[in-house]
Amino acid sequence: MSFKKLYSNFLVWKTKNVKEKQLVLFVSFLIGIFTALAAYILKSLIHLIQHVLASNFLTQGANYMYLISPAVGILIAGLFVKYVVRDDISHGVTKILYAISQRKSFIKLHNVYTSIIASSITIGFGGSVGAEAPIVLTGSAIGSNLGRFFKVEQKFLMLLIGCGAAGAIAGIFKAPIAGLVFVVEVLMLDLTTFTVLPLLVTSVTAATISYLTMGQTAMFNYAHTDMFMLERIPMVILLGIFCGVVSLYFTRAMNWIENIFRKLTYWKKFALGATILSLLIFLLPPLYGEGYDTINALINGAKDYNGLLDNSMFFQFKDSRWTIILFLFAVLIMKVFASSSTNGAGGTGGIFAPSLFLGCIAGFIFAYAMNHSEFASYMPFLPEENFALMGMAGVMAGVMHAPLTGTFLIAELTGGYELLLPLMIVSVCSYAFIKIFEPHSIYSMRLAKKGELLTHHKDKAVLTLMNLSRLIETNFQAVSPDMTLGDMVKVISRSSRNVFPVVDDKKRFLGIVLIDNIRNIMFRPELYNRFKISRVMTSPPAVVVVGMTMDSIMKIFDETKAWNLPVVDENDVYLGFISKSNILDVYREVLVENFAEE
Repeated sequence: MSFKKLYSNFLVWKTKNVKEKQLVLFVSFLIGIFTALAAYILKSLIHLIQHVLASNFLTQGANYMYLISPAVGILIAGLFVKYVVRDDISHGVTKILYAISQRKSFIKLHNVYTSIIASSITIGFGGSVGAEAPIVLTGSAIGSNLGRFFKVEQKFLMLLIGCGAAGAIAGIFKAPIAGLVFVVEVLMLDLTTFTVLPLLVTSVTAATISYLTMGQTAMFNYAHTDMFMLERIPMVILLGIFCGVVSLYFTRAMNWIENIFRKLTYWKKFALGATILSLLIFLLPPLYGEGYDTINALINGAKDYNGLLDNSMFFQFKDSRWTIILFLFAVLIMKVFASSSTNGAGGTGGIFAPSLFLGCIAGFIFAYAMNHSEFASYMPFLPEENFALMGMAGVMAGVMHAPLTGTFLIAELTGGYELLLPLMIVSVCSYAFIKIFEPHSIYSMRLAKKGELLTHHKDKAVLTLMNLSRLIETNFQAVSPDMTLGDMVKVISRSSRNVFPVVDDKKRFLGIVLIDNIRNIMFRPELYNRFKISRVMTSPPAVVVVGMTMDSIMKIFDETKAWNLPVVDENDVYLGFISKSNILDVYREVLVENFAEE
């Protein structure tokens, strides 16, 4: 029996014997298995490539391989995407948000594996980005495609995409709680009595598989050297604000640099990005790859930071503590240029790892500077390892606008649950600070500007999922301004509408004619040739332009009290009308179609 026949029989059996919610739980379990395996494959490929390349690196002195290796990785990954994938696979989390809000939770099948290949090459050769965003896109693609394979109802596909993202985070970080709260905070899916169970099933399954394949130890070797004391809370708050400043710098600098790359041709992007990245890594080797070795060096409690200068031209200054601090400060400033150049030049990677990297360095520098300042005698001692850990939570919370994700991810990554309270304080302070200047995260700001971002606000979420082109009604009879009243009466006799758009010979919208406005003269034949349409037409209360968000369109309806409004394109060409009654009908359809039962 052919696979097609077996598949058809399975679908028939499934429809008769399996309830939809039971099917969703089963699929969420499968998603957990596949996302954990995908995370394992990605991490293994990165480590394999790095291990092969690292055998050629020197410890004592400058490494000229840093000038070549990252550029080669970006070139290979970029050509793979350009000529093999032939699709944009960068900005993984943004693509998931777009798929949820604008593509009915559809993610292309190739995203199941293409991000793994491209990001492993990019990072393995030294690209200064993280593997987490690509694996989140991979996990969401697994969720979307498994859901469609099992013919899950449309309203549950969004949930399965969330399960894929949760499984990816849980699998690559061994952090099931962080996976769940990531979906709530970053992908902005609502938790209900039903949706929480599939998310938990996926997260726990993925984390369990990861423990089996990658060991049971925490991802980072954190040494808990000092108990948290309440008198340090003021300094923890200051650290949170400092992390907010770093997050704001990272967000705005990355957007600025990406805008520069966006204007260039492919090969100019590669030449500029590869040059910047290679030079930065040559001067500041901690920028090489994900930077997890640097994080381990700062939080493991060994008090030996000399290794941070290995492989660099500054190796001879390794015994100077302030040289190390200045070196780390330079790394802090330049990390955003390295990460943006990696992606801008054609590489594939995310900002999870850069956020953790920056936060660790920011927290360490903050604690060290405070401990060695002239005010140190008036303050409690700040354990540098603890504050490096808190900084990781703070910058991640600020960049992603996700304080819970930052808190629980760092606790699960390091086993530092004793610091849960200060982790929360830093995360909240950082998030509160950046929220003043940036209302949306680095992932969602582009979609928010276009009105394509799904949020926890159910009314706005439904409006976001609605498509303006689906709402335009075209059965309105258009008239020209030179037509006579007699001609207008003939048009009225053929129409079921009481509103008539007036357009010129280029179909540009000029105004409207309302039957109520000509009722007193339309039954007087002697006036038919005396009145032109241009004389009786009026302006509508407002005009809808293609590209407006549904939220702004509804505000226009509320302000004008209109029932029908004309729609034009950016060149004022008339397209049709949009009516409040049609919006309400489609609103109900979208609500039922896309949102699972509470």
